[in-house]
Amino acid sequence: MSQILDARSLVPTVDLSNPSTTELAAVDAACRDHGFFLLVGHGADALIADMWDITAAFFAEGEDVKGPIRRNADNALGYWDRELTKRKRDNKEVFDYIDPDLDARIAKNRWPGTAWGRSDEFASTLATFFDTFSELATATLGIVRSALGLDDGESAEQLGFVNARTSSTVRLNHYPVDDVVPAPERSGLAELGPTALGYHTDPGVLTLLLQDGVGGLQAESTTHGWIDVPPLDGAIVVNLGDAMQVWTNDQYKAAVHRVIPMTQQSRYSIPYFSNPPRDARLAPLASVLEAAGTTPVYRDFGWTEYIAGRAQDNFADHGVEDIQISHFKVAAGA
Repeated sequence: MSQILDARSLVPTVDLSNPSTTELAAVDAACRDHGFFLLVGHGADALIADMWDITAAFFAEGEDVKGPIRRNADNALGYWDRELTKRKRDNKEVFDYIDPDLDARIAKNRWPGTAWGRSDEFASTLATFFDTFSELATATLGIVRSALGLDDGESAEQLGFVNARTSSTVRLNHYPVDDVVPAPERSGLAELGPTALGYHTDPGVLTLLLQDGVGGLQAESTTHGWIDVPPLDGAIVVNLGDAMQVWTNDQYKAAVHRVIPMTQQSRYSIPYFSNPPRDARLAPLASVLEAAGTTPVYRDFGWTEYIAGRAQDNFADHGVEDIQISHFKVAAGA
């Protein structure tokens, strides 16, 4: 590992309830360099405390609770402990779910059964979290839009800066110190990667992340290389995704990030992945191109096509690295 710079001065903090001009300028600079900033003034402290409690309780349970809701090739939701990033196995276990308000035939959410005494509390707390963070994602997109300097006279829908809760997802993460997969079950699995979570970008618009006080999250800065994203009590970590980089025509950077291995204690994190509508077409926004006086770096492509390619490679090794937005770059001279 190369020497890592403490990023407290590089990852700015913005007050969602009353963002200042100075804060927005700092967010703009960060989004152009590494794609991370911190959010305070969100009003979700009590809910966040409940989420930490129920998340730790779930991962402390055994196979009798986790096994029946283990993901498979037909349903990517529920519990999983063998995810791949860049064809290497991450040392973590996760629980994934989508909008609980969706019809069960569409959502296919897997919830722990009544064998776990806190199953009802688990489902209700996670549903409240999804509702609240869907609203926070929309508000955070307003911060990004203001930082980029887009016209206040245009609606977010006209500009394309929208969070679609029906295609967004939430994940609970647990990073243990030792290999999460029991030794007798490791035969034939991909080897563990050099990090607990391999370097990658998130495919969607932006991610709202809760991280506990353990630390270990790192971002790749264009200027400084790998930097720490240190925990700040009560803050939500925001990182931009691939869709945002396409929308802004490479002005804002999809955050390349990783998690280093845990050596002393477990780490928990909870990301809300804000995604575009399922039928969205991704391309640089006309208002962004006009304001910057530039031509499109990316051709038009479908969100459904893109996310399908990214999701499949998390479940199994198909022999090549997963699809990236670079696949949709406009050819030089085209």
